[in-house]
Amino acid sequence: MGLTRVPGLLFGGDYNPEQWPEHVWDEDVRLMAEAGVNMATVAVFSWSRLEPRPGEYDFGWLDRIMDLLHEHGVAADLATATATPPPWLVREHPDVLPVDAAGTRLDFGSRQSYCPSSPVFRAATVRLARVMAMRYRDHPALAMWHVGNEYADHTVECFCEESARHFRTWLRARHGSIDGLNTAWGTSCWGQHYTAFDQVNPPRKAPGPVNPAQVLDWRRFCSDALLECFELEKAVLGEVTPDVPVTTNFMSILHGLDYWKWAEAEDVVSDDAYPDPADPASHVAVALSYDLMRSLKRQPWILLEQAASAVSWREVNAPKPPGLMRLHSLQALAHGADGAMFFQWRQARYGPEKFHSALLPHGGTATRGWRDTLRLGADLRRLAEIAGSRTDAEVALVLDWESWWGLEAPESMPSNRLKLKELLQAWYGPLHARGFAVDLVPPGRDLSGYRVVIAPNLYMCTEEQAGWLAAFGGHLVVGPFSGVVDPDDQVHDGGAPGPLRPLLGLTVDEFWPLPDGRVQRVRLAPATPEGEPRAVPARTWAEWLRVADAEVLARYEGGDLDGQAAITRRGNATYLGCLLDDVTPVLFEVLAAAGVEPVADVPHGVEATRRGGYLFLLNHQTSAAVVDLREPGVDLLTGRDLSGRIEIPARDAVVLRTAPRQTGAGPRTGTAPDAGTAPQTGTAAPRPLGPGPETETGPRPTGPGAGPSGAGAVPHAPVDAGAGPLTGTGVQSTEGER
Repeated sequence: MGLTRVPGLLFGGDYNPEQWPEHVWDEDVRLMAEAGVNMATVAVFSWSRLEPRPGEYDFGWLDRIMDLLHEHGVAADLATATATPPPWLVREHPDVLPVDAAGTRLDFGSRQSYCPSSPVFRAATVRLARVMAMRYRDHPALAMWHVGNEYADHTVECFCEESARHFRTWLRARHGSIDGLNTAWGTSCWGQHYTAFDQVNPPRKAPGPVNPAQVLDWRRFCSDALLECFELEKAVLGEVTPDVPVTTNFMSILHGLDYWKWAEAEDVVSDDAYPDPADPASHVAVALSYDLMRSLKRQPWILLEQAASAVSWREVNAPKPPGLMRLHSLQALAHGADGAMFFQWRQARYGPEKFHSALLPHGGTATRGWRDTLRLGADLRRLAEIAGSRTDAEVALVLDWESWWGLEAPESMPSNRLKLKELLQAWYGPLHARGFAVDLVPPGRDLSGYRVVIAPNLYMCTEEQAGWLAAFGGHLVVGPFSGVVDPDDQVHDGGAPGPLRPLLGLTVDEFWPLPDGRVQRVRLAPATPEGEPRAVPARTWAEWLRVADAEVLARYEGGDLDGQAAITRRGNATYLGCLLDDVTPVLFEVLAAAGVEPVADVPHGVEATRRGGYLFLLNHQTSAAVVDLREPGVDLLTGRDLSGRIEIPARDAVVLRTAPRQTGAGPRTGTAPDAGTAPQTGTAAPRPLGPGPETETGPRPTGPGAGPSGAGAVPHAPVDAGAGPLTGTGVQSTEGER
């Protein structure tokens, strides 16, 4: 069975019928069927319509919608409608509204207008969830429950008295006693010693810097408090409808919530992603977040929201040019999604999101947007067989939310320039560009399937985590400012890298953050015995290292750190004491030593991923690209047999079935990869792309890719959205539409 009872890949979007007169509903479901929509998310913000007064319910309109969806073959991702409380609840109970750090109570009129700790709010959500579950538990349209919406988007924390009481209860459970709290928080500093828990408050606005250990516990608490809200509703749904999966939509790599813990609590991981069409590199950042979604439960996931074209909340809301909506959707599938859904189905006429794009634009079926919707729906039907297939990665990036929260604590760090997402991207970017499969892992996860593990930063590191890394049998890379503090944000004895010291064979003598604009040169050893030393600039951060039992791979050149060790290695553990502008020289030397191969050899701007027996090649460039295939296959998008050198048009893609199709095998949700469809990582050198520089046998460097004019290139033509099932190699062009 797949993620839901709906076979194949999910396609559809948020549907808000309450914003439209009923005569529009018939047109909506008819057009959904025409486009191939098989799932709609409904009732996300409908609490005030479903329960207009306390305990008084109006389900008539939702009953009709559920019936209409089912009659037209559309399943429902049914929300419990608790994303925003109704006006009557916050007027009768003003303490439900959240309070900011300065003590201002935020009023009703937007969304997420609630305190996560409010017992009134929680009781009301559980009551509505139960009523919804009892009413629709046997409805044939119900395929998945949707709890809340984008938790922590607007309300990640509340500083009211109810939150303070809840925080104190949480602190008692964590620290056991007030003495335990004083020890953990180091309250001897600045005279903050507490004698009772009722003296402790949230880290509200204060005259100066707030205790960073208090802030760290607050971050933990806020994530847990919102998770409790989700779990309360999920428990009800699990009791009434145990066979219906439950999700809540994540927001890519969100600072406020520990998604490792959240993913354990939900049945299906789903995500909302909005890469900026105006940013030519936005597909790299979103690919990292997609790999996180796939890694959270080590199974397929659902892209529950994306934009068909422009969003409504940036300073400038650029539209997606022709082909980009389709390419973005295929990218999510390439990184393990079993569905490409959107916000929203029909573009709104009013409200803050009236200019947010939709599958059905304001202009209706005569628009470019609607043609794109039809084309994507046809493509997803052609790709249905990939559902349930898995990605095997040999490289893992370590991501720990608690360490992230500690790293970016305000007002107490050597530099406020260290941002974890940027540190992750510095390593992920070159891996993505060359077609290496990457997982993300939390501390403690089994690493036996990986050859290379990279911890871009592990500011907070326990003895157990250090032992976990030391036990890893492959090649380890650790970034700067790691092993600095324990879980209470207290510096390890002897300083950094704390418990990582025996593994790395060094001590950080002094942190050396670089002022803005300052560049520190790092001299790397020659790549070959005959080569010349290479100089790479470092910015933002450096460290004065005291090496005890490690090989020095690179030293600082010039400046106050001249001649000091910058990069070291002990055994298979490499440590970087600085932030290089380009980690490629270090990264690819490690990958080569570990024997890790990319899934394909691709030119600049072409993304390559593999799901079981399916190879995805996505051209993010605005010009055509040429790729040499290592093995032949059938392009599922066109039905063509492809081999050798192929040409992929601008903003287009190839999805190549390179292994025999497993007939009769439906989507699966286990953790093992598909048998017999492991990623193809052959060692044969790629075929040259025609005249030009010689192709390296190792990972390809970044830079301009070969042009599309290589002899023998097979053009990969797009397929008409309205084309029927493909047989043979005939292709219909839609170049006029694009």
